[in-house]
Amino acid sequence: MHQKQNQRGGSKFFLIRVLQGVVIGLGAVLPGISGGVLGVIFGIYKPIMELLSHPVKNFKTHVPPLIPVILGGIIGFLGVANILAFFLEKYPDPSVCVFIGLITGMLPSLFREANEKGRRKGAFIPMFACMAAIFAILIGLQMTAIQVEPNFLWYLFSGFCLALSVIAPGMSFSTLLMPLGLYTPFVDGIGHVDMNILIPGAIGAIITVICLSKAINALFDNFYCLAFHGIIGIVIAATIMTIPFSGFSSPEAVFINLICMLAGILAALLLDRFNSRIKVDTP
Repeated sequence: MHQKQNQRGGSKFFLIRVLQGVVIGLGAVLPGISGGVLGVIFGIYKPIMELLSHPVKNFKTHVPPLIPVILGGIIGFLGVANILAFFLEKYPDPSVCVFIGLITGMLPSLFREANEKGRRKGAFIPMFACMAAIFAILIGLQMTAIQVEPNFLWYLFSGFCLALSVIAPGMSFSTLLMPLGLYTPFVDGIGHVDMNILIPGAIGAIITVICLSKAINALFDNFYCLAFHGIIGIVIAATIMTIPFSGFSSPEAVFINLICMLAGILAALLLDRFNSRIKVDTP
């Protein structure tokens, strides 16, 4: 009896981790969403960063529990790319509004997580500083109307941004790629398994993980509250800059886009509620 219960519990744990990995994989590729933020919400971010920072030391203890997460992440990441490219091409404004709603609905859980280890005095200073920096960067990119021709080096940069969205909670790789005109071809290449895009993207991602994972892990270990509030500032600024204001030109468009935003908010709140009811052990 106990053995069957343990097997059912193990199967449920595996399935939950796979589903969480799928959502993280979706978050890694969806505009405005950070796979790292979803990892934090699911309680998976810390063991992932510990593994990336010390792969040899933590291999035996961290890899087995993370296998279903990795499997789900691959499914979510590759499975959504073609669908995402289709909706972004056919229904760009409603699609982006759904993403904006998802991020907005996750903000309460982000603030809750930021204060998990206690609120530090002056925590909102890095938040507003990061908001100002992101506004300045993105507004500057829009004013200069920078567009680049996709090539091997730019796809290396795309891989860097993608990895950063996983190891730095709150950073979405679409934040920099969209203003440069790189997001759509990069996602389309992933969806069609284009090796000319996947290979440089993978190289850029691996280099980023090797170079930055230890530094980011140390930052969150020593300045968790301040660093996380800074990330929240980045999330808020990037989300505001993603709003398709031109898509609110008619009453019909306003109605559709607002419904899409509300649907995203509701989905995020339901996801947070579902996750809060699930208690799983981390490595």
